[in-house]
Amino acid sequence: MSADSGKSSATSDEPNDPTPAADEPSEPAGLHPALIATLVAIPIMVLVGFITFAALKPDDASPIDTYVAASNTGADCAKLVTALPIRFDGYGDKSVDGSVVRWASTSDGEAISLRCGVGRPDGLAPSSKLQVVHPVQWFITDTIDGRGQAYVAVDHRPYVALWIPLNAGNAAITEVSGVIDRTLPRAPLDLG
Repeated sequence: MSADSGKSSATSDEPNDPTPAADEPSEPAGLHPALIATLVAIPIMVLVGFITFAALKPDDASPIDTYVAASNTGADCAKLVTALPIRFDGYGDKSVDGSVVRWASTSDGEAISLRCGVGRPDGLAPSSKLQVVHPVQWFITDTIDGRGQAYVAVDHRPYVALWIPLNAGNAAITEVSGVIDRTLPRAPLDLG
């Protein structure tokens, strides 16, 4: 046999279909199912994380921020805001924005907030229980478990709302009551 015929017989023993190289995929090109599942799962987990964070994030607004404002209270409120204490124990210096005053917590807690010139509380009635503090009469308008209480001073005008966060103690309401009694005119209870 000639050399050419030897080569052809050697090649004739090989199968007609070429075998794939080791670095070539034996399956058709495409993404592996585990990779697809991962690419779908990661954005879903990120989205769920953001939604959970937003749902669990504490709401910084206090109830007094939503109270209806009364009209023509500017001069009296300005006098009250000026006379309010600069700070309370555990809280920083007061910050004033119009008739809203806040004392930020020096720890991770909520701020003490005061809003002068709010409207008469809707729930105030002859059967309402009032708290007398230094001699101002306060009506509790909102209690939020785990956060605090909102009060409205109802025997002076204009009405003054005060948000006291949980664990703030009673020093703030005591001092604010004294300032209200010294700076705002007394008025009869308007029980509706």
